[in-house]
Amino acid sequence: MNEAVEELGAKSGSPKPGAKPGSEPFSAEGKLGSEPFSAESPDSKVLRGDSAAEGSALDSAEGLRSGQSTEKGSVPNFPAGDGSAPDSPGDLRSRQSTEKGSDPNFGTSTSLWGKGLAKLRRDRVGMAAFAVVVVYFLIACGVWLGLIGQDWYVTSPESFSPASSEHWFGTTRNGQDIFDRAIYSTKVAFEIGLLVSVLTTVIGGALGAVAGYFAGRWIDEVVLWLMGVLDALPFYLFVAAVAFAMQGHPLGMHVALVSTLWTTTGRVVRGEVIKLKSLEFVEAARTIGAPDALIIFRHILPNTSHILLVQATIVFVTAIKAEVILSFLGIGTQDGVSWGLMLSQSTSEVTVGFFNNFVAASAFLFVLVMAFNLFSDALQDALDPKKVSE
Repeated sequence: MNEAVEELGAKSGSPKPGAKPGSEPFSAEGKLGSEPFSAESPDSKVLRGDSAAEGSALDSAEGLRSGQSTEKGSVPNFPAGDGSAPDSPGDLRSRQSTEKGSDPNFGTSTSLWGKGLAKLRRDRVGMAAFAVVVVYFLIACGVWLGLIGQDWYVTSPESFSPASSEHWFGTTRNGQDIFDRAIYSTKVAFEIGLLVSVLTTVIGGALGAVAGYFAGRWIDEVVLWLMGVLDALPFYLFVAAVAFAMQGHPLGMHVALVSTLWTTTGRVVRGEVIKLKSLEFVEAARTIGAPDALIIFRHILPNTSHILLVQATIVFVTAIKAEVILSFLGIGTQDGVSWGLMLSQSTSEVTVGFFNNFVAASAFLFVLVMAFNLFSDALQDALDPKKVSE
């Protein structure tokens, strides 16, 4: 009977009666069998099982980190390694504010104007010239406000008086104070220069922008033809002819100067607009259906402001010199006094050995023209896109 039970237990894998647990070998299928006893101890089997479990855990951790890396690549501002949630918009703004406060260059303007003005401030010659121009402008403002130079027409019996504390530059043949006349002429020069430069900038900028935007069309052809006709005429001869034809009109000389000086500004702006109209922001404006006038005067023309500013300073100097020449010829300033009239009057005074009137007018004109030319050159170098990054 016992032998039958033992035989049945051997077949079913049950332990023999009276056998201690663990004394039978553990088969690879996970059940007690009749396989030969393994040389490994139970402790080594347990350690091997723990190592396998640890390896499985490490594989799971690697998989988790791989999943986090994938999420980090798809979610912005995902923190590295801490497993926390992404930053909220408030936290992001707070961190950006902190960075802005710690970085002195955060948000610094990199525009053409910002770089150009910074470069202009480093130009000592240009800034010195600008200071001289400001002094002249303050003198003109003083005359406009009636604070200085109001007695330029007052005569006295002191003819050809030398320089003194009462008359700093002496007096003319009629006894008029030369210093007051030179000061008052500064106001006339600025009136001519400012008015002509503003009008030529507006007219030349508008016509040049339209011609450049419609380059190759009939509008461009008409504007170019008009520029060619005016440029073909001798400048001072044409200005003198127009001023003489409008002699007696207070704005005759202004019309003569504006009608000839706008062409240079128009040509420069036309070339710049031809380059700008092919850029992306103009194409975007066309895509959304913006009209041509809006594109020209709202989007393109403001991007030529640095060219217009430099051209305005050049025209200012040209207008002052032209006014002096026309006034010297007697077809310029009619009512009042100017440096050109002072030079014209000094021609008869030089013959008798009196040079005060000539020297005063020449000195005031020379210093202003030289200062404006130096400032214009410095401004052109500062706003030149090719040099602004230097």
